[in-house]
Amino acid sequence: MTFHFDFQPLDEPGADQRWSTWASVEPLCRGPEPRPGWVVTSQGALDTELGILKTGKEAEVFLLERAVPGQPGVVLAAKRYKGRDQLAFHRSEVYTEGRSTRRSRDARAIKAKSNFGRHVAVGQWAASEWECLCRLWLAGAPVPYPVQLDGTEILMEFITDTDGLPAPRLAQARPGPGLLRDYFEQLRAALAILARHGIAHGDLSAYNLLATGERLVVIDLPQAVDLAGNRQGLDFLMRDCRNVCTWFRHHGLAPEIADEDALFAHLVAGAF
Repeated sequence: MTFHFDFQPLDEPGADQRWSTWASVEPLCRGPEPRPGWVVTSQGALDTELGILKTGKEAEVFLLERAVPGQPGVVLAAKRYKGRDQLAFHRSEVYTEGRSTRRSRDARAIKAKSNFGRHVAVGQWAASEWECLCRLWLAGAPVPYPVQLDGTEILMEFITDTDGLPAPRLAQARPGPGLLRDYFEQLRAALAILARHGIAHGDLSAYNLLATGERLVVIDLPQAVDLAGNRQGLDFLMRDCRNVCTWFRHHGLAPEIADEDALFAHLVAGAF
C-alpha cells in the first residue's frame, strides 16, 4: 500500500516577515465573535511589515499584511506600545484610578514606579485598550475591530477612506454643513454607548476621531476612564464634551447644537 501526499512547501519568512501569531496567543486575546469575514486565522499565514503609519509618545502604529501565501490577505493596523523607558502617559495614575490589577505584586510595583512596575504598566495600557475595544465593538460602537492582543501589540482593523487610503483624522477633514451635523450626531450616539458602559474616552478630540467617508470612527482608547470607579470620571467626560463641541462650533455648527453642557447632561442621564 502506498500513500501520496499533495503539499506545497512554504519558504521561511523574510526579514520583514513572521509567521502569523494568531494561534500563539490565548483565546481571550483573539477578537470577539462573530468575527468579520476578513479576519485571517490560518496558521499558515505570514505577517508582512508594510511600514509605519503613525508615531506617538506612547505607541507607534504600523501597517502589517496578514495573508496565506498565494491567497488574498488583509492589511491590519499594528499598534505597538513603547518600552517602559519611553512610556510617558501624562499623569497616568489619574486615568488608571478604579482599574483592577490581577496580581497584588504587580499593583505594588506599579505604585512604587520600579523598573518592574514600569514594565508591567506598558502591558496594562495595551490590555486596557484591548478590553475597551472588545467591549465597545460588541456594543456596536464605531471603533476598529480588535483582531488580537500579543503582549504590547494590538492588531486591529485598518480604517481607510473611500479610496482605500488611511482615513484622515477629523481635525484634517473639512465637511460641509450637512455632513458636519451628521458627524456630530454620530459622535453623540457613539459617546452615549461609551457612557452606558461606564466609560469616558478620557482624551477625546478631533485628533482621536477618523473621518472615513460619511462615517466617524473613535480611536486611541488606552486612557479610557471608568466613570464609576474614577473620582474624576465625570470631569474627564466633561472635558471630552468640551473639546469636541469647541471643534464643531469652530467649524460652523450652531452653538445650540454643539453645546457641551447639553451633551454632557445627555450622556450622564444615559450612564446612571
